[in-house]
Amino acid sequence: MDGSANETVANNPERQRYELAVDGHIAAAYYEKANGVITFVHTEVPPELGGKGIGSKLVRGALDHVRAEGLKVIAQCPFVKAFIEKHADYQHLLKR
Repeated sequence: MDGSANETVANNPERQRYELAVDGHIAAAYYEKANGVITFVHTEVPPELGGKGIGSKLVRGALDHVRAEGLKVIAQCPFVKAFIEKHADYQHLLKR
């Protein structure tokens, strides 16, 4: 992943997004939080970072934060929804 192994996903509550900074760019997963539920509404990966697995790393990190906080997930964002469908270890986080 082009030397970005040290990069970590950080929550930015002021902007309501999880962020992953790589090579001077920021990938972000935007959310809304209410009543123990986090709704992922949009994920953005700059074109310069496309095709490097940055989006998946971002969503994995965000979901790890969510799991630690004990929140349930609504995946409105198609990218987050597809990621969870592909990774069974995160499916229990979905709000049913």
